[in-house]
Amino acid sequence: MPTEGNRVSSHMRSLAAFAIVAGLLAGLFVPPSAAQNNPQPHGVPPGTPARPAAPSAQAQHPGRIVVPSSAVLVPVTVKDRQGSLVGGLTKEDFRIFCDNVEQVISYFSADPFPLSAVVLVDDDLSSRQADEVQRSLTAIAAGFGPNDEVALVTYDQFPHLVSDFSFNNDLLFTQLKRLDLNSHFSNIPDTGPMTAGPMINGQSQATGVPTVGASINSVTKDMDDAIYEAGEMLRSRGRDRRKIIFIVTDGADSRTNDHSFDETLQLLLSNDISVYAISVGHAFLQKQTRRLEHYAQGTGGDNFYASKAGDLGRLYPTVSEQARNQYTLVFSPQDLHKDKDYHPIEVRVTRPDLTILAREGFYQPGAAVKK
Repeated sequence: MPTEGNRVSSHMRSLAAFAIVAGLLAGLFVPPSAAQNNPQPHGVPPGTPARPAAPSAQAQHPGRIVVPSSAVLVPVTVKDRQGSLVGGLTKEDFRIFCDNVEQVISYFSADPFPLSAVVLVDDDLSSRQADEVQRSLTAIAAGFGPNDEVALVTYDQFPHLVSDFSFNNDLLFTQLKRLDLNSHFSNIPDTGPMTAGPMINGQSQATGVPTVGASINSVTKDMDDAIYEAGEMLRSRGRDRRKIIFIVTDGADSRTNDHSFDETLQLLLSNDISVYAISVGHAFLQKQTRRLEHYAQGTGGDNFYASKAGDLGRLYPTVSEQARNQYTLVFSPQDLHKDKDYHPIEVRVTRPDLTILAREGFYQPGAAVKK
């Protein structure tokens, strides 16, 4: 069982890690061991500064690492075959590529980071789904700690701010408890594979009527716009925090969004924001989760599926734990394709049989916004 001294030590290491990343990404950091031009030895505690990326930086500024403002932050989740988080990896276990060129990892940390999160709740669910989500909502607050700042937003055709960013977890609990998802119901019928009987090509064999999600024309909610607005809220939060969108939804999206998928994804990638999605009801079976999967995969987040009401309370803390406990890699891109705004990233680990979740790329600062 951890002692009070261990907890304090861990907290201090985390605070040191936040300060280091903030300095690196601002373009200047003065670590105590910067003058050593040696790789980080195996077994050094997480948060120890890495060696300089280039000797010239050290020569110009003795004892100081200068990192360009274009440094790219890459949070990385590593899982084993059972889907459990893998700890204990070191900088030497990772390799990172950009535009198919291996990059120098200028900073590495395995310390947990505080979260800046927008909890985004679908408020246009079927009555059954709304009921299940309603009963589970307060469990979301349990996944956040005193160093996490959380905003709460619901959405249907438009996003609606319930509460702005706050470190007050009691306030978040109260707001979640007061949410009334039953105030109106979606115009989508409350049916699905478990209730509609035999289906062929998404239609009831008995009635010929499309089941849930079979026709996007009946959907009136704008998920892309809601994610975009959550991204706008997060873009000004510090890069020394994990910025995440925690969305609970059935995955349905209309065709009337003001912001396209590409435009929204560019906003997220340009501001180090990851999407973590919990899909409810029959979204997965009805193939309504593909857009969410693309958001999560592209930004280094993750997807979870709650087919039963009891799954929700279990999944909520899993999301925040996973987002907080990521490895942090920072690199200054070298040998990029100058004629492209978007640059793909690939993260690899040297150990076998592990799954890597990391952002798939980044946009150059000032890149033209996709519409």
